[in-house]
Amino acid sequence: QVQLVESGGGLVQPGGSLRLSCAASGFTFSRFVMSWYRQAPGKERELVAHISSGGSTNYADSVKGRFTISRDNAKNTVYLQMNSLKSEDTAVYYCNSLWGSIVYWGQGTQVTVSS
Repeated sequence: QVQLVESGGGLVQPGGSLRLSCAASGFTFSRFVMSWYRQAPGKERELVAHISSGGSTNYADSVKGRFTISRDNAKNTVYLQMNSLKSEDTAVYYCNSLWGSIVYWGQGTQVTVSS
């Protein structure tokens, strides 16, 4: 059974940091491109960052220099380190895995940036 389980979300003040984790199971994790998406209220889901099976990374312009995506293939886990958080980073964050036409999604974790 395929599972992507996100954790690490919560409430943080502006300027603070959070680290999201996504634990994968049920598929060959190392083959898949892993991504983080987010969806704010009333907005479309958007790509935040992705990391290839080889470790290459790409980021949305809005998070460059503040967020870092990484993966640990031994633990079947992808991470999103989020620093210097802003109120506009408030959203539900989703983990995504992609290999060819095969796509899996996690259930999402809420990140709220507020004072």
